[in-house]
Amino acid sequence: MNFDSFNLHPRVAAGIRQVGYVSPTPIQKQAIPVVMQGRDVMGLAQTGTGKTAAFGLPILHRLMDGPRGHVRALILAPTRELAEQINDAISDMGRQTGLRSVTIYGGVNINPQIQKLRAGAEIVVACPGRLLDHLGQGTIDLSRVEVAVLDEADRMFDMGFLPDIRRIVKQLPTKRQTLLFSATMPDDVRQLTREVLRDPVTVQIGHMAPVQTVSHALYPVPQHLKTALLLELLKSIHMESVLVFTRTKHRARRVAQQLSKAGYETTSLQGNLSQNRRRAAMEGFRNGSYQIMVATDIAARGIDVEQISHVINYDIPDTVDAYTHRIGRTGRAAKTGDAFTLITREDDEMVRAVEAKLKTRIERRILDGFDYNAPAPARDTEFARPLRPQAPRRQAPRAQTPFAGQGQGTPAQRANNPPDEARPPSPRYRPRRQQGR
Repeated sequence: MNFDSFNLHPRVAAGIRQVGYVSPTPIQKQAIPVVMQGRDVMGLAQTGTGKTAAFGLPILHRLMDGPRGHVRALILAPTRELAEQINDAISDMGRQTGLRSVTIYGGVNINPQIQKLRAGAEIVVACPGRLLDHLGQGTIDLSRVEVAVLDEADRMFDMGFLPDIRRIVKQLPTKRQTLLFSATMPDDVRQLTREVLRDPVTVQIGHMAPVQTVSHALYPVPQHLKTALLLELLKSIHMESVLVFTRTKHRARRVAQQLSKAGYETTSLQGNLSQNRRRAAMEGFRNGSYQIMVATDIAARGIDVEQISHVINYDIPDTVDAYTHRIGRTGRAAKTGDAFTLITREDDEMVRAVEAKLKTRIERRILDGFDYNAPAPARDTEFARPLRPQAPRRQAPRAQTPFAGQGQGTPAQRANNPPDEARPPSPRYRPRRQQGR
């Protein structure tokens, strides 16, 4: 089967050939015909299965007919990186269509976004927060949206976007096509599907369990030896690109610094970076300039790099769904991948939950030659946040008097501001002991 069987608009088909797509992925085979029929869709698939083309190609096909110059398709994404990635893919596939798209997210100047909207963009790829800013300012009109897509719905819930999504949906026409894609189906997502989808067709690829092309392994280690073990582990594997997950932004930055210091081309992706630095980190990881990326769960939502050979959980995630999302970054396109997790005794409960999801016991591994008995330092020198330098105390300003020593200010102030030598103090204000009192 190839893309010609979908009978897409000739200009859309030309774009497919231009980007080099040959055979559709399983989710594309199932979803594209249903979306082209105008049905609402609930798509369940892991990250990296081709979801963007599954909804992007039918949208491009639909928008080839009808008016231009106003917003007709809205795609919501949880992170800036994912929004950019979706927009890039749609722009590439729709290169021959003349359709215009714009990304809308925070952390950057809003004015260029307003200019593109005024210029008549038909497709908007947006993060909920900044989209609400535009709605509040009246710089976007969603009243003529024909297709709405909620991508990575489970992660949008994890990030607290549920109230924002409901506010946005209220701005959309009642008569519309809605597509919802999610890697997992927690209760909140099920509730949303009942609210926003009408008689949806469910498209599911595989089971909602960690990718079967991934090999899992656990590395028990004391907390204070995690970085040392990570460095030894990297020496022992043959890697292409490695994605390392940490629990906090501070730890992501510090682990990346330690790996860079050890000679690895490393970058980090976490919330404190500016948008330009985030984009540079992503691009460098995609093109191979960086061999290792250290990231937090939320920041990594936009990462879609096919050649990732290893996912290493420096910190085990807080939920089984987060574990599924993390390891879904490797083992793609029928390739095999490795998911290594460094665990401490405090992680036993989460390990049991992950093993229950996998329905198997994960292998525990010991790294030969590594000293697991090295003592912990007296204090945390690796991840302790540096103390903020204390601001110098401000000294009380010296009393300013027009004529020091000539009756201005209190005795204490005059004692701190000796009179000018050329103007001896008046006897009236000499210290009492000098006056014989």
